[in-house]
Amino acid sequence: MRVLLGAVAAAGLAAPSPYPAVRPGIRLSFPADHGAHPAFRTEWWYVTGWLKGSDGRDVGFQVTFFRVNPHAGAGNPSRFAPGQVIFAHAALSDPHVGRILHAERAARAGFGLAGAAAGDADVRLNGWTFRRLADGRFASRVGGRGFSLDLTFRPTQPPLARGQSGYSRKGPRPEQASYYYSVPHLSVAGSVVRAGKRERMVGEAWLDREWSSDYLARDAAGWDWTGLNLDDGGALMAFRIRRKGGGEIWAGGSYRRPDGRTTRFAPDDVVFTPTARWRSKRTGATYPVAQLLRVRLPEGERSFPLRPVFPDQEVDARAAGQPVYWEGAVRTAGGRGYLELTGYAEALRM
Repeated sequence: MRVLLGAVAAAGLAAPSPYPAVRPGIRLSFPADHGAHPAFRTEWWYVTGWLKGSDGRDVGFQVTFFRVNPHAGAGNPSRFAPGQVIFAHAALSDPHVGRILHAERAARAGFGLAGAAAGDADVRLNGWTFRRLADGRFASRVGGRGFSLDLTFRPTQPPLARGQSGYSRKGPRPEQASYYYSVPHLSVAGSVVRAGKRERMVGEAWLDREWSSDYLARDAAGWDWTGLNLDDGGALMAFRIRRKGGGEIWAGGSYRRPDGRTTRFAPDDVVFTPTARWRSKRTGATYPVAQLLRVRLPEGERSFPLRPVFPDQEVDARAAGQPVYWEGAVRTAGGRGYLELTGYAEALRM
């Protein structure tokens, strides 16, 4: 679940909703579900990972493309009516820089500049791309001031359906949900440009795919989310949705063992406990950048300490009309991944 959707407000939608509801009983189908689902309000293609260059240094990266159906162009014959809007965000977390490098783009679909195809992954936005190649690899090209990424992602494990076979609850009402799957342990190779220098890098990544029409309860402030590639081949995803004023609305996730057996978490099976906080001098927001994640499994409780590679991985995207949030590379016992913290600068508006 990715934060840029928070830039699209729900105000002004007609009743009943013009979007299809997310319901149980989905049967994921590939490669079709790698592609766009334009009738739904929001969806994203989200890749996070770690890379290593010839100098042995680790850097984190994130690439996200969003498709939003604002329903503002319904019945409007103009080619300029915003039938679909594409957002994208890319970031590089280099401990030697000590802050996150990031860039954002947005455009209405059409005119050969932006769009998201159905049937297979093929998203483009003013020169940025994310698509699936004929050999089954995914590929992306993105860049901004001070960095660019040209990477391919080779699946080493099958897609992992979240929730009930891909139906993932996000709140107390059944429609507060998404269709959701992940592809952990992607093998990454490609080039990274930093400070004008191109370098060949390799590593490991994680792909999240979600689409939804009614994502969060109105009293939700934001969420904490983590996706972890574990060294033994296992994969863990966990999240909590926080309530305005304190407390939690919902929590969930799942753990796939190295042998493929998967445990789905109920809300009471997931506990995030902050262990260190960092305050941004730019925005004044305070984030729990280090946390202890505890999950309940049939064989007993397991704990995963989440430690950031450096504290300042805050993204301030207000200049592009998008929110402030923290999204960064983290290490854990026996693995590594990404942590996302939203709604700490101000509550997300959905």
